[in-house]
Amino acid sequence: MVAYTFENMSLYLSDFSFRLSKDEVVLWADSFDVLLSNKCGLAAFRAFLKTEFSDENIEFWMACEEYKKIKTPAKLMTNINKIYNEFIDVKAPREVNIDFRTREVMRQSLAEPTPSSLNEVQARVYSLMEKDSYPRFLHSKIYQDLLNMQYTHYHRNSV
Repeated sequence: MVAYTFENMSLYLSDFSFRLSKDEVVLWADSFDVLLSNKCGLAAFRAFLKTEFSDENIEFWMACEEYKKIKTPAKLMTNINKIYNEFIDVKAPREVNIDFRTREVMRQSLAEPTPSSLNEVQARVYSLMEKDSYPRFLHSKIYQDLLNMQYTHYHRNSV
């Protein structure tokens, strides 16, 4: 695991910390969707996954979100192949953990990609993160320190 200290995490998130309210940080525990839809929450979750050497999952999810925005067939083809080679192929440098059937369906969609070609794989990776990584994040030192940092920052400013 990458060594985590409050200092290096607070430096990593220092750009965000003064824009965060305690309520915002608390809301991240309401749902995984709330966490991912918040720019600071996403950054904190990514930092957490890096400490666990499993950031390929969130990087893949983010690549899928960008992929869905592509409109031209040529760019779809280029990007789906890039994503496949980086995250899906069994020899991918940042291979995500998916079952054989999902990988095979994805491989077959390479011939004629559409904006929704990655939806099934993205949903599997999302589910894995939601059930596995997200609960660990909520109990992590990173999240707890952010809660405490916001609590301390809030109390200092209200006194």
